[in-house]
Amino acid sequence: MALAQDSPNTPDQAGLEQANPALPPFGQAALLWLKIGCLSFGGPAGQIAMLHHEVVDQRRWISNRRFLHALNFCSLLPGPEAQQLATYLGWLMHGAKGGLVAGGLFVIPGAIVMMGLSAVYALYGEVPLIASLFFGLKCAVLVMVVEALLRVAKRALKGPNAYLLAAMAFLALFALGLPFPLVVLLAGCWGLVAPRAFKAASHGEADKGDGALLDRLMRHDPDHAKNLARSAYRAGLIALVLWAVPLILLLPQGGVFADIGWFFSKMAVVTFGGAYAVLAYVAQEAVNLYHWLSPSEMLAGLGLAETTPGPLILVLQFVGFLAGFRAETVFQGLWGGVIGGLLTLWVTFTPCFAFVFLGAPMIEKAQNNPRLTGALAAITCAVVGVIANLALWFGLRVLFGEMALRQWGSVSFEWPVLASLNPAALLIGVLAAAGLFGFRLGIVRTLALCSLTGLALHLASVI
Repeated sequence: MALAQDSPNTPDQAGLEQANPALPPFGQAALLWLKIGCLSFGGPAGQIAMLHHEVVDQRRWISNRRFLHALNFCSLLPGPEAQQLATYLGWLMHGAKGGLVAGGLFVIPGAIVMMGLSAVYALYGEVPLIASLFFGLKCAVLVMVVEALLRVAKRALKGPNAYLLAAMAFLALFALGLPFPLVVLLAGCWGLVAPRAFKAASHGEADKGDGALLDRLMRHDPDHAKNLARSAYRAGLIALVLWAVPLILLLPQGGVFADIGWFFSKMAVVTFGGAYAVLAYVAQEAVNLYHWLSPSEMLAGLGLAETTPGPLILVLQFVGFLAGFRAETVFQGLWGGVIGGLLTLWVTFTPCFAFVFLGAPMIEKAQNNPRLTGALAAITCAVVGVIANLALWFGLRVLFGEMALRQWGSVSFEWPVLASLNPAALLIGVLAAAGLFGFRLGIVRTLALCSLTGLALHLASVI
């Protein structure tokens, strides 16, 4: 494909572009966004790296400085920052339609795959052969959560205040049972009031961007972003209305679909830190309050999300699918699952577009505000504690079959019954750690290895 590489410019052509720079055609950009959407494996770190390689390193459409500027802004927002970054870059290049296509194509391929995998799990997940594959998947995901914890901690924890806040966030969730949104809110308030207490995470060194196409265009036309602002505001307001429509229609009727719409709408505004950070809260509510699925099934869903392209937050689609699939409504079985999955996607990702479109025109002002930067840095520190709680919450339930409640005054938490340790789960967990940390197999190959190990243990009658 012509998209795979840029044609070298002659000196005369380069001089002409320098004098009158032009953005790539909309269709060419759309093909690139589709390519990224189909190949964006590896979680947010891998997805951001792929975006950087395609638009900064390979095509020089956008400078490293402007890319990081946009990334820092998207890090302020709830929701998947890689998908929002694609939306922002698409808007900056081709207006609202560019942002819609870039962000949409980042999600749609993975959502289609996840819908199919959710159906397979709902229909055949209890078949022993299939169950053994998912068992290996769940054990591997536990190690991946630990890997995410170490990666985020290395980037976020700078100085004693950062470590203190991460520890406080962990204890607030694990021992005191405070709600996840409250922990994020309190951390943000600390950073807002004392912005110098936390050092913002660095995404690398920025260059001057002299050769990047968009930067040359914006020097040639300084009002480029300003001229796109009106379409962005209009698109953002439309996204908010579209987000509210299913809630207005469903909430008065009640039932499982109203619960799905309301619950995941709340998640859309508190998902700072991405899927790993919010998953423990989602699991606790979906398991203990709504009884849509079990902790083990939540791990299986995260494993499926790891194997598909697109944001890891697509695991919420899996939860919505199972909720609709198992509901006793007019739409039962697969139809209910499809409706539940699509509704979850709608209320999860529609606000992501609203946040970007309404905030992107003000990026310079927001990015240069030290209090907002401090709030972001504090939230990032708290997310380390949140992910640590997630890793422990899942790990205890994967490795042990029984849990017992421990309580001292207002402090209470669940702790495993040591005799209920599952040796097979421990074995696959160690194998996953060796594949991910020791042999550097990567996410997809590690997941495949552990799933096949689960199948082998089943055939050997071990599990």
